[in-house]
Amino acid sequence: MSDWFPGPAWLFCPADRPDRYAKALSRADLVIVDLEDAVAPANRPAARDALRRLAHDGVLDPDRTLVRINGTQSGDHPLDLAVLAEVGLPRAMLAKSEDPVQLAAIEHEVVLLVETPRGIERIAELAAQDNVIGAMWGADDLVAGLGGTTSRHPDGRYRDVARFARSRALIAAKAAGRLAVDAVHMDIADTAGLAAECEDAVASGFDATAAIHPSQVPIIRTAYAPSPGQVDWATRLLAHVGEDRGVTTFEGRMVDGPVYTQAERVLRLAATAIPAGDS
Repeated sequence: MSDWFPGPAWLFCPADRPDRYAKALSRADLVIVDLEDAVAPANRPAARDALRRLAHDGVLDPDRTLVRINGTQSGDHPLDLAVLAEVGLPRAMLAKSEDPVQLAAIEHEVVLLVETPRGIERIAELAAQDNVIGAMWGADDLVAGLGGTTSRHPDGRYRDVARFARSRALIAAKAAGRLAVDAVHMDIADTAGLAAECEDAVASGFDATAAIHPSQVPIIRTAYAPSPGQVDWATRLLAHVGEDRGVTTFEGRMVDGPVYTQAERVLRLAATAIPAGDS
């Protein structure tokens, strides 16, 4: 398993808008340079050329950049892989991940994007491949693939099928020891909805949330950063029990193995947190 983890706020940037890359990198923990849905098919050759120029200019940060490449069923897939190797980036996000055999043939570390009915059905097998380091799920492509019309209720809540896919992706990623990345919140103006989804993502075990607009990054970071009170509690608890991780009481509450694991996660999140107002 890779120990790579850039932080919790991942931001998409269209590859055919290289002028946005530096700003995105200054705002987010990770930039996903998108060669797939954010780029019209006719513009993809130019988008790959733009990625080459960013590399030539020395702008690309290999540790904080993923390239979303087209799925293995697309004619753009081999071209995307070729440019990825050319610019020397070690990691890709594979759109519409579905086929474990074709996935295993990719000579890069891969963050899955599981967003089709077949991908969700095979998520455990996909996440188990040796070159996979993380998994993200997507709602809208999934519902479109099911023949549906929208992944959300009118009040913004996910429909049950989307919630099922989200849970299945999270569990499969963690069962395989991979990073779990929550889906984008498409309604940019709905800051309260994004905050609620991020708070649920943290509580459920997601490691990161993807964004489509820079204004979403501070909201994500705020949700993933433990409060001072949480950090204080976790620090005191682990100091109290030391190496003896059996069942005991702490401040009037019974604590045991799962509680210690939760405290350790709080401290890991705190170690990678960046204040919402900082770059």
